[in-house]
Amino acid sequence: MDTVGAGGASRAFAALGLVLPPPPAPKGVYKPLVVIDRMVLVSGHGPLLPDGRLLKGRVGRDLDEQAGKEAARQVGLAILATLIAGLGSLDRIGRVVKVLGMVNATADFTRHPAVINGCSELFAAVWGADRGIGVRSAVGMACLPDDIPVEIEAAFELA
Repeated sequence: MDTVGAGGASRAFAALGLVLPPPPAPKGVYKPLVVIDRMVLVSGHGPLLPDGRLLKGRVGRDLDEQAGKEAARQVGLAILATLIAGLGSLDRIGRVVKVLGMVNATADFTRHPAVINGCSELFAAVWGADRGIGVRSAVGMACLPDDIPVEIEAAFELA
């Protein structure tokens, strides 16, 4: 059963006691967020900390699975910051549609889905199990920009 209604996402986020990073500025020729009809597409985000620094490193070399999962949660927080900056409130999101998680990992690291769970679990806590969990892919990459451990892009439906 879904415990967070479409209008309760801001309250759910506040109850988690988490701190958002600043909404990241584009580092290239793209928009962080685009709204098309009732869909919100969010560009790939990295693990931005509240002080504006990026977490860095490769999962399986510099970070273990748990640290990778925490990095993915931090990416989720950066995505939430972009949604608030672009839409005004998390309450405008009706549901998570899709999450694509990319993990900067060593060749022998194979638990990419466990890492991306850090973001997926955050979204489920904000929007509830029904609205906060969408379809998902989690893949390993040989490298990511700026040596970040995780990059995630997502699609949402407006409420």
